Amino acid sequence: MNENKHQTITLPAYIFDLDGVLVDTAHYHFLAWNRLAKELGFSITEQENERLKGVSRMKALDIVLEMGNVNASAEEKEEMAARKNNWYVEYLETLDQGHLLPGAHEFIAASKKMGIKIALGSASKNARTILKKLGLLSVFDGIVDGTMTTKAKPNPEVFLLGAELLKVSPSNCVVFEDAQAGIEAARAAGMTAIGIGSEHNLTGAALVVPSLAHLTPEELSQQLSLLQQQ
Repeated sequence: MNENKHQTITLPAYIFDLDGVLVDTAHYHFLAWNRLAKELGFSITEQENERLKGVSRMKALDIVLEMGNVNASAEEKEEMAARKNNWYVEYLETLDQGHLLPGAHEFIAASKKMGIKIALGSASKNARTILKKLGLLSVFDGIVDGTMTTKAKPNPEVFLLGAELLKVSPSNCVVFEDAQAGIEAARAAGMTAIGIGSEHNLTGAALVVPSLAHLTPEELSQQLSLLQQQ
């Protein structure tokens, strides 16, 4: 039996990634990274921006600099990352509840109604700001963001911290992720991974759906119970 598949009828906790699962801020990241790239004399495409999803800010910066074949000192990198983040935060000023991805609010509300504990497990250092703008800050039972972690996905640190905050066993957690690094992190934590997006891009997930609009907590319970029996 796959150790990452469990009956969700007894699962006490869901852990959600933020970007690409609950809200799409990838475009704002793209705008900020591309603005930095242009200042450095090159540009990046939205397709290249896919490489930056689900990784830490400094790792993303390294990837961007690699794309432009730019060398920088540690001090210069810190300055670049801070500049990019300032632009990103500026773009976030337009964010509101209308930017929630399809099904996100309904899925969270249904989960809470069932008594399921929920946590956020995000690499974003701006996660609390984003949740506040989305009206979700008080909804989560635990929040782990980029200010609390030292290891980026696919390291499982962020999800293990989430389980710790919720006081549940990692094996009793379901993680919702839109990035391959996140799926790998969830599996490394011994958790069940649910992919949000394209099955082609999310290998290793127990189940992949286009968005949370295509799933309810009850349906998820049934789906994973069936998978466990296979």
